[in-house]
Amino acid sequence: MTHGPGRRLGSWSAALLLAGVSVIVGCRVAGTDGITPVPQLLAFLPWLLVPTGLALLCALLARWWPGLVWGVAVLGLLAWYLEPYGKTSEPGGQPLASLRVLTSNVEFGRGTPALVPQIRRHHPDLVFVEECEYTCQAMLERDFSATYPHRQAVAAGGSRGSLVLSRFPLKATAGVPGTMGMPGAVADVRGHAVRVQLAHPMPPLPGQVGLWKRELGRLRTFAAADPRTPTILAGDFNASQDHAAFRRILDTGLTDAARLAGHDRTPSWPSRTASVIGAQIDHVLLSPDFSATDARFLRLAGTDHRALVVDITLHQRR
Repeated sequence: MTHGPGRRLGSWSAALLLAGVSVIVGCRVAGTDGITPVPQLLAFLPWLLVPTGLALLCALLARWWPGLVWGVAVLGLLAWYLEPYGKTSEPGGQPLASLRVLTSNVEFGRGTPALVPQIRRHHPDLVFVEECEYTCQAMLERDFSATYPHRQAVAAGGSRGSLVLSRFPLKATAGVPGTMGMPGAVADVRGHAVRVQLAHPMPPLPGQVGLWKRELGRLRTFAAADPRTPTILAGDFNASQDHAAFRRILDTGLTDAARLAGHDRTPSWPSRTASVIGAQIDHVLLSPDFSATDARFLRLAGTDHRALVVDITLHQRR
């Protein structure tokens, strides 16, 4: 018995949708970021439920039973990988210091005027600002010179400039080398040394996926270099928990503060559509010395990223 045109169209539509989704899910299963367009689409893994659901509907209407089984299998894998990645455990030592951290990509400095009142409102102790070019740095240093007497910066134009503001004394480090500025320091948090490092690797643009992986690899090297010292690694990672290169950073023992606070899938980019569709690529990663009690994503005018504010506590290591 031959299929009618409608059933053939439904079967082909389901097959094409499932083939595309299966490539991306297969890379997630294999622990690889693959090649363009896989890295770009992996950031939106949860939204692959939409084409998968459509494929299941097409297969059902076409009565294409192998496609229905295929779709259910893909749906199960997607549901599995929606779970937060990595293990978490609460620090067992006594609390030593509580602090608030803010990170914001201000998109070539254009979001700086909107960031200023948010800093005044939330009173963070550490501020990480990506794409903070000359004008951005001048504005923040002028407005907050008394509030944040300590700073570490990479002075550059466009997306290459970055700035760390701190209430705590900072001892400059070499930072992490990258195409865009990634300054670092060791903060004296009420007598306790804490490594602070801004993250801003290149995005996985077509033709630059290799560079993106290398720069995320350098952040992983930083994270693994000194496991005994409390560490805060914050910024725009241009990667989500569905990217293998980002998970390798978490595998050094760091945990995402947003996950600890129950916001592991809250999108931060692009801010205009984040309430409907987006990816969480802005993170505050913490060593096991820290707990996190709250995370908030803030919409800022002038930038395509939401800022992230987290409340964390440093604990004595056992």
